[in-house]
Amino acid sequence: MPERRPFVRLPADVYPVNYGLCLKPDLIDFTFEGKLEALVEVTQATNQIVMNCADIDIITASFVPEGGEEINATGFNYQNEDEKVTLSFPSTLQTGSGTLKIDFVGELNDKMKGFYRSKYTTAAGDIRYAAVTQFEATDARRAFPCWDEPAIKATFDITLIVPKERVALSNMNVIERKPCPEDENLVEVKFATSPVMSTYLVAFVIGEYDFVESQSTDGVTVRVYTPVGKAEQGKFALEVATKTLPFYKDYFSVPYPLPKIDLIAIADFAAGAMENWGLVTYRETALLIDPKNSCSSSRQWVALVVGHELAHQWFGNLVTMEWWTHLWLNEGFASWIEYLCVDHCFPEYDIWTQFVSADYTRALDLDALDSSHPIEVNVGHPSEVDEIFDAISYSKGASVIRMLHNYIGDEDFRKGMNAYLLKFQHKNASTEDLWDCLEQASGKPIAAVMSSWTKQMGFPIIVVDQEQQGNDRILKLSQKKFCASGPHSGEDSPSWMVPVSICTSEDPTCSKLKVLLDRPETTVTVSGVAPDQWVKINPGTVGFYRIQYSSSMLESLLPGVRDLSLQPVDRLGLQNDLFSLSRAGMISTVEVLKLMEAFVNEPNYTVWSDLSCNLGVLSSLLSHTDFHEDIQEFIRELFTPVGLELGWDSRPGEGHLDALLRSLVLGKLGKAGHKPTLEEARRRFKDHVDGKQVLPADLRSPVYLTVLKHGDSATLDTMLKLHKLADMQEERNRIERVLGAISAPDLIQKVLLFALSEEVRPQDTVSVIGGVAGSSKQGRKAAWKFVKDNWEELYNRYQGGFLISRLIKLTVDSFAIDKMAAEVKSFFESHPAPSAERTVQQCCENILLNAAWLKRDANDIQHYQVRPVGSSSEHGHIGAGNYSYLRLNHDGRIILHMRSLKGDADLYVSDRTLQPSFDTYKLQSVTCGRDVVVVPGDFVRPVGIGIYGHPSHRESEFEMRVFYDQTVPQNPFDSGLYASKDGREPKQSAQAEEKEASIFWTILIGLLKIVLEILF
Repeated sequence: MPERRPFVRLPADVYPVNYGLCLKPDLIDFTFEGKLEALVEVTQATNQIVMNCADIDIITASFVPEGGEEINATGFNYQNEDEKVTLSFPSTLQTGSGTLKIDFVGELNDKMKGFYRSKYTTAAGDIRYAAVTQFEATDARRAFPCWDEPAIKATFDITLIVPKERVALSNMNVIERKPCPEDENLVEVKFATSPVMSTYLVAFVIGEYDFVESQSTDGVTVRVYTPVGKAEQGKFALEVATKTLPFYKDYFSVPYPLPKIDLIAIADFAAGAMENWGLVTYRETALLIDPKNSCSSSRQWVALVVGHELAHQWFGNLVTMEWWTHLWLNEGFASWIEYLCVDHCFPEYDIWTQFVSADYTRALDLDALDSSHPIEVNVGHPSEVDEIFDAISYSKGASVIRMLHNYIGDEDFRKGMNAYLLKFQHKNASTEDLWDCLEQASGKPIAAVMSSWTKQMGFPIIVVDQEQQGNDRILKLSQKKFCASGPHSGEDSPSWMVPVSICTSEDPTCSKLKVLLDRPETTVTVSGVAPDQWVKINPGTVGFYRIQYSSSMLESLLPGVRDLSLQPVDRLGLQNDLFSLSRAGMISTVEVLKLMEAFVNEPNYTVWSDLSCNLGVLSSLLSHTDFHEDIQEFIRELFTPVGLELGWDSRPGEGHLDALLRSLVLGKLGKAGHKPTLEEARRRFKDHVDGKQVLPADLRSPVYLTVLKHGDSATLDTMLKLHKLADMQEERNRIERVLGAISAPDLIQKVLLFALSEEVRPQDTVSVIGGVAGSSKQGRKAAWKFVKDNWEELYNRYQGGFLISRLIKLTVDSFAIDKMAAEVKSFFESHPAPSAERTVQQCCENILLNAAWLKRDANDIQHYQVRPVGSSSEHGHIGAGNYSYLRLNHDGRIILHMRSLKGDADLYVSDRTLQPSFDTYKLQSVTCGRDVVVVPGDFVRPVGIGIYGHPSHRESEFEMRVFYDQTVPQNPFDSGLYASKDGREPKQSAQAEEKEASIFWTILIGLLKIVLEILF
């Protein structure tokens, strides 16, 4: 990392007790006037006061000692680099209480930080502005001079002078609203005194809003503020919030401390949301849900974000980190408990499995880099704070807390959390304070275990081998640091205290044994494990580590993937571990492709989502080759069966996860060029545009993506028109994210120019450019050039905030050519972005890793048979309770797609070739749907395929398509369809009968010749 900039925290000789703050924003000229009267305590005699101040001009400043005369400041020395101001006084300020008075002016900026302006359009089409705030991490100083450090807490008395027709909100409830004496068009709005709180949690909003209101069961008034005319869209968030507040009250055994909480949708907002105490601000897409036009993923996102921000009201607001080094305590905890909350409110979301795909694996990927950082980072200069708002603080933080919760148990965890909140409420705390409380509650060595996870970067890979001794399974476990570039080669490998759980096929959901791996290697005995049972490490994928099984252990787990006996979260974890090992060069990528084929019958949305993500990474990598189409064919082959099973339209009884899976699969097939999906998407898109049949919200993203990927200038123009007409930000964002899928170079340029136009909100420009970079090799090159050409405008727009880091990562992270790493590094050396320095380093590392991966595995991937070269089909009828048999002797992998046209039939596979055993390989029943199986290349030949007609139906009709790797079967005789009628012996196919008759006559003629020779 680059050299750290020198930095010292504010002196402790003067600190605030109460801020009396009055602000008067001008929504025409985009300025504001402010008056501060802060009650302060002088702890050491001084003739100067040092505060934080940025982009503010101080007009006058004075200090009034308690019972003394006012002392006017004689100088304001701004240290712009450190965002500080020193107020100098002609005489010494003595110890004791006093009042600091400051008059100042500032700008309502357009940088989405501090006190800023947010543009919106009224129903009549007029452009107007709201004045809103975003202070975390270090931007309260842009709204008023203050002690802008989290440990310097004080109470706040806030007054806003605003246009009388505007809504004015702050952290506390309104206690007075009266006309402004100087201007009849203005009103003074005074808010109740807040509890002691950190400056980064202060908030105020002035604008035009509607709201919906309710009360939680524990008596807290909850309001959701929406754009005018859209109050209906606040009802879902209101429902979530009113369920969430009592849940957290019960979980922490500490009541919510304020009389009200407001949730408000802000038009221009850089982050997803911000947990300001009592006034939580959100992007519109993180709060508003239209019952007719919002998709299932948006509802889930809103539930998670509301759960996250409300958790902060206790964990972060009531008890606050002492310094930004402990940011992860806030964000990691909230990122974990938001899932606990959503699981409570919406158990049908299966949200903990989604946690593994969304947070756990994301954190593992980032933390495997040499340029990662520990969870706890010593932060100094304000420019360093934005860097740690990343997947380590949020997602790794959440993952290790999930591991800790599992290690302690829920009862002791809650007990420790309650003790922590009560001990430090209205105060500040460090990571060690939390460990102490949890250690006392559980009696376990929490500090010793967790310091290995928070104070050093990275995580271990657990290498596992096994040996059977009677009815015991002896496991050898060893740990070493996992690196994205391959096994850690240094002598001094770091080690972790690793909670390891072990389950067996007897009960895949329950840990049979738990151990704490606190040394480089150990041997454990798992009793009562038969030789034919498998053993799985890390059930539930809770421990924050990768696993490398011996080949025999991995082989024994694969049937658990195929027959779904492994939990969904463990099927996901197994695949994700192997994918990561392949990227690190520890196994061949071909081995992962073979494993992926075992998921062809996978029913779980999140497992498919993780598979899809990894295949997307592989597709991006192979876009640098001339056989990119091969991986598209592999994707089409893998996703077609589940796509056929789901179809396009929802069915009665389907739920949230079915909708998510349908959207994912159709989008994947459409992008990969699956012709039936493309044709249907075009048909439905035309009907949608023509107003004949509006696309359901859950189908819009996959349809938009598909038609754009394979579209022309007319398609893009149509999409841009839909964007302009959209009344809902969710719909605009949905379109913006997929615009980059367009393929023609001139149209890619059009999309990039659109990204910087007035049509796209500033915070969304990043996702448009990122969409271009992620769509194709051409898009990646074009997006990078566009960012370089427009760097000054982009950097100025985001002023070094975290959006600039996101832009860089989305634009360059997927390059796979060594020289691109040098080019990216060189560009940012000459165009510094201090808050993104770590991101630049991580991107350069990823580019080099991608290049090495491509060189290492490209040939093997190319030679792997990803496409079946032959196919045949059979059509048949089957009576109730009867069987049909298909016997195949093709070499290589065989894929069977069965479709029940009428009735109800089962498909199963066996190594018994005439009448397959029904118990050998039974699939889920299909009722007028489709079912699929992949027969591995090493499965015994010939293969017996069975179709069973259920007794509940007089007759079932089915269609079978067979895909195989070899063009010509070795023995065509074994490839006929055998159909049984009325339970009698199966009747052979005409081809088989003809073959058998030929053999019969050959044998008979041979015998006659022998007889004749004997006789004559």
